[in-house]
Amino acid sequence: MDIALIIFLVFGLFIFFSSFFTVKQQTSVIIERFGKFTSVRNSGLHLKIPLIDRIAGRVNLKIQQLDVIIETKTKDNVFVKMKVSVQFKVIQDKVYDAFYKLEYPHDQITAYVFDVVRAEVPKLKLDDVFERKDDIAIAVKRELNEAMTTYGYDIINTLVTDIDPDIQVKNAMNRINAADREKTAAEFEGESTRIRIVAKAKAEAESKRLQGQGIADQRREIARGLVESVEVLNRVGINSQEASALIVVTQHYDTLQAIGADANSNLILLPNSPQAGSDMLNNMVASFSASNQVGEMMKRNYKKVKPKKEEDNPGTNPADSPEEEV
Repeated sequence: MDIALIIFLVFGLFIFFSSFFTVKQQTSVIIERFGKFTSVRNSGLHLKIPLIDRIAGRVNLKIQQLDVIIETKTKDNVFVKMKVSVQFKVIQDKVYDAFYKLEYPHDQITAYVFDVVRAEVPKLKLDDVFERKDDIAIAVKRELNEAMTTYGYDIINTLVTDIDPDIQVKNAMNRINAADREKTAAEFEGESTRIRIVAKAKAEAESKRLQGQGIADQRREIARGLVESVEVLNRVGINSQEASALIVVTQHYDTLQAIGADANSNLILLPNSPQAGSDMLNNMVASFSASNQVGEMMKRNYKKVKPKKEEDNPGTNPADSPEEEV
């Protein structure tokens, strides 16, 4: 009698506790009675008829993500692997459709993603695939929404998270990019070299100009000093030719002294004899005299030719007529 009572009490407790069940947040429970759908229960504590009603399944209402990896070919015959992430959830009002109409939702979504991607990517070149990946994602989302809403699923978003071309194609793209950057670097280096050359040329031109100006000033001062020296010598009774000879000889020996002052000098002054100064002076005077004689002869010949041309052409302007060369 005691054993039967204990068995009855245990069975009663089992029936009592099996009548209650809880549903977690963001979850729906499908209740069936003798294999037939009865109701959908949402989060909270619920009661069911023991041994008659049963929990057929639980449906997750949270947002889920499915990553689909697809290998396809572009318009320029490059094979790429693409990773498409699909974010979806079960519509709370269509839990019945999601549970009973579609047995493997992940396989269904994967099939639609494959179909859309392999229809869109072959229309694009490889570079366009990278640039228009958002358009591909939008096309996938549009197609999935039209198909999966019927089964109680809502597509939240689709993302093309990775585009991986063949390794040889990636290496070629890297080489192209590197060559383009090297070309740009070479252009900048060439421009930099041109700027340095131009700046150096300008500096050299300015240096030559200042050097020439300095030499001109130096020679001007030397000439002024020579004039003053000749004037001083003339005052003491030395004529200009003797004064010039004295100055040339003095400068000759000053130059020899300056050369001998440097112990490491390899310069040899030719000629270096004592009469070299007077010979140099005589040569200079002779060349100046010859130049003056040639100039005077050209002036006389020009004066003889010019009146004759004016008599032959009395009606022409002398300034407009061509001059004869002598």
